[in-house]
Amino acid sequence: MTDRHRSGGDPRVAPPDDRAGETVEAGSGGAPGAAADGPAGAGLADAERRAQEYLDNLRRVAAEFDNFRKRVQRESGQQSARAIESLVSELLPVLDNLERALDASLHHEPAKVADGVKLVHQQLADLLARRGVEEIDAAPGAAFDPHVHEALSQTPSEHPEGAIADVWQRGYRVAGRVVRPARVVVSSGGQPPPAAGGDD
Repeated sequence: MTDRHRSGGDPRVAPPDDRAGETVEAGSGGAPGAAADGPAGAGLADAERRAQEYLDNLRRVAAEFDNFRKRVQRESGQQSARAIESLVSELLPVLDNLERALDASLHHEPAKVADGVKLVHQQLADLLARRGVEEIDAAPGAAFDPHVHEALSQTPSEHPEGAIADVWQRGYRVAGRVVRPARVVVSSGGQPPPAAGGDD
């Protein structure tokens, strides 16, 4: 007789397999990876999603700022070009009058030419005044101001020490900013007395 018949088992029923029990036992705890992918895995995915959103926002802001910078540069260049065009259009009549004065100097008396040049000078001065150009106060006897005056030299004069003795070149400012300081000669005080002479 076979072992199956001796044990009284049914030949149609397979004998129990010990390894099957091991398989079931190992799987009875559930998938190990599933436990690891619980709250910690969800938190990591959420952090990655937010980091990607922050990166996308940063790239968008950087692109917008670059476009803004280019637009400002373009508009600044256009504004500067318009300002230059406007100034040139106002200077051209002055240039025309200077050319007329030069032409007149060949055919008219010097006095008439001088009058024409004075008119051109006044025309240019009025133009600069409309543009906000102001002449810096500088006159002999006025106090020397290093903020708006440039001392070229120092000389004895009838004016007090430290006062302006002479103006060599006029100065100008625009909107309170000095474009060119007035170049002056500063007084060092009164003239020295002549040396006393006499017979010994």
